[in-house]
Amino acid sequence: MKNSIEKQLNRPIIQAAAVLAVAILVMGIGWLFDWAQPGKSDPLFSWSIGSAFTLFFAMLNSLLSLRAESFVKYWQASMYSYMALALGTCLASWGISGIPIGEAGSYRWIYLVVSVGFIMFLTMVNFMKIIVKYAEKEEWTQPRKRR
Repeated sequence: MKNSIEKQLNRPIIQAAAVLAVAILVMGIGWLFDWAQPGKSDPLFSWSIGSAFTLFFAMLNSLLSLRAESFVKYWQASMYSYMALALGTCLASWGISGIPIGEAGSYRWIYLVVSVGFIMFLTMVNFMKIIVKYAEKEEWTQPRKRR
């Protein structure tokens, strides 16, 4: 069973679905607290949770891309999964807070920065993986002498 759960977590769509479920759960808990004591919580709480969990997905997915057999397939699945997650967290935040992203202050820019950062994370991890593979192939018989 451990092996199948581990395999499932290597799929970006499963990662995005799990992160979206947890984000909606935390947003729901925040909504319940606001319902119990109106006016005590931040009206943009759901937007901060949504952006935090998209950043969490970006880092998690980038690190798990090291285990991918085909980076091109993983990249494509990751991009679609990220777009679905970002859309899902935006819709959930909008639905829970009642505030659209245009009126949510700087959260529109936060989503843009996280999106660009996600692409950069994936690219850096891929370059590191290529460099490590190249270094593993290189034969080190003796150090070069300096002149």
